[in-house]
Amino acid sequence: MDSIRRPTAQRDDLSAPLPPSGEEHLLKAQLVFKIGRLMRERGLKQVEAAGLFGVKQPDVSKLLRGDFRQFSVERLLRFLVALGQDVEIVVKPPSGAEAPALRVARL
Repeated sequence: MDSIRRPTAQRDDLSAPLPPSGEEHLLKAQLVFKIGRLMRERGLKQVEAAGLFGVKQPDVSKLLRGDFRQFSVERLLRFLVALGQDVEIVVKPPSGAEAPALRVARL
């Protein structure tokens, strides 16, 4: 009987970024949601946003369609600043029974 070879995940390129954790992915999704909302509120076209962000229009399109793996949390925060937002990072102990977590405040 022949043995079945199952593909294994292998990282050939160790310089490639690791896939984000679920928590980081959710954080990025929340930031992208805010970016998209601000663009809509201002009637900002993708090409105009791209100019503000220092990226190309196809990158903004990908970002808004949910393909934001190429952008770090820091870069997304810089996009919010480019859209005229103050970004404040608060480090504090969790309140009550909450587990420590990364969050985007709803302001």
